[in-house]
Amino acid sequence: MATPEKGNPALIRRDSLAARPGSRQVGPHKHIEVRVRDVQRLLVLFDLDNTLVDRRGTLGDWAAEFTARHGLGDEERAYVLGMVAERAYPSSFDAIRTRYRLPMSTAALWREYCADIAASASCPAEVLDGLVELRAAGWRVGVATNGAVDIQHAKLRATGISKRVDGVFVSEEAEARKPLTRHFALAAARCGTGLGDGGWMVGDNPINDVGGGRSAGLRTIWIGNGRSWPPDDPGPDHVVPHARAAIDLLLLQSVDRMRTRA
Repeated sequence: MATPEKGNPALIRRDSLAARPGSRQVGPHKHIEVRVRDVQRLLVLFDLDNTLVDRRGTLGDWAAEFTARHGLGDEERAYVLGMVAERAYPSSFDAIRTRYRLPMSTAALWREYCADIAASASCPAEVLDGLVELRAAGWRVGVATNGAVDIQHAKLRATGISKRVDGVFVSEEAEARKPLTRHFALAAARCGTGLGDGGWMVGDNPINDVGGGRSAGLRTIWIGNGRSWPPDDPGPDHVVPHARAAIDLLLLQSVDRMRTRA
């Protein structure tokens, strides 16, 4: 799909992109020029892990390094990985420390984990660019993520995502985990808006992101990551393979929306 032109946040143009180096083009488009300020800013919330950043691959590498660093056998790697696979909290490392009688304190192990994961976390350049493009196109862009504040904000800072969004809400801040509607309401508030104005939720989890987003009154985009949608569950509004595809879809929809109001 084509991506609207970056540049003046108050102006979007979509036309033939052939003359623009580095642009992506599916086919020719008619010239469209509309003012963003004439259209209400829409909200889009993105999940963090396995949506904007690859958590699964990062964790596997971390578990191998952790067991080697602390002199644990390879057979212990599965246990360590299992303790942080869904979510990691300081209590996860209290259990690991107790099991292996590690000399480091729980707090030190947790700080080490946050630093290691943040250092290895990455967000594709085209996704970072897409977040900027969405805001330039008039979207309110936020991150709505479950997890511990320390580690989630460390990843957001290290990847540069935090500088490219309007707001972030992490579940631990108010004990409001997705799929609770309160989570989405608090995330919307961080972006300066409310759920009553509508919007979108983009994520990889069928229950937390798609089901929760739908219950909160948001339209939904599911990041498949090579998976098929569960056949017995109500489907999302759209299925895409990765975050950049979701961004392209939203950019095209925003242009079409503004064209109808022009």
